[in-house]
Amino acid sequence: MTRFVVLLRGVNVGAHNRISMPDLRSLLERLGCADVVTYLQSGNAVVGWSGSAEALRGAVTGALAAELGLPVQVLVRTSAQLDAVVAGNPFDVDDPTRLHVAFLSGPPPPVDADALLPDRVAPGPEVLYVAYAGGSQGSRAAKLLSGKQLGVIASARNWRTVLALQELARGRSA
Repeated sequence: MTRFVVLLRGVNVGAHNRISMPDLRSLLERLGCADVVTYLQSGNAVVGWSGSAEALRGAVTGALAAELGLPVQVLVRTSAQLDAVVAGNPFDVDDPTRLHVAFLSGPPPPVDADALLPDRVAPGPEVLYVAYAGGSQGSRAAKLLSGKQLGVIASARNWRTVLALQELARGRSA
C-alpha cells in the first residue's frame, strides 16, 4: 500500500467549502483508504491506498461532491513525490511561513519571475516554490497562484505544512 498526500484546494477558507477533518477522515476511510491522518483544518490528509494517484484523486473528488456537496479540486502526491519537492526547494528562508509550495495539476507554466519581485518564484516538478519577501497578503505572486492565469490547478501550502506532511507520509507524527 502506497502512502499518498491528499490536498484539497480552497476548503475552510472563509464561509465556503467547509469540511471538518473528522468528516474528511471518515470519507477517505469509506473510499478504502487506510491509516488516514489529517493535518490542520485546511484539507490536508495522508493515507494508505492500493490504487493509483489518479484513481485516488478521482474517488476523493467524486465523493466530496456527491456526499458532501463540495465541488473542490483535489491534488494527490506520493510520499516519494513529496520527498522530491522538499529536496528540490531552491530557497533558504528564515521564516518557513513565508516559503510556500504551490502544488500544481500539471507542469508549471512559464512565469515572469521579475514581474513578481520582490517575491521569488522558482519552478519544480509540478510545483512552484514561492518565497514571499513580506508575506502573501497583497503579493503579486499570491494573486498569480490564486487565479486562473496559471492554466493549471494550484493549491499552496507553507513550508512548515509541507514538512509536516512529509513526516506524516513517512509514518512519523508531525
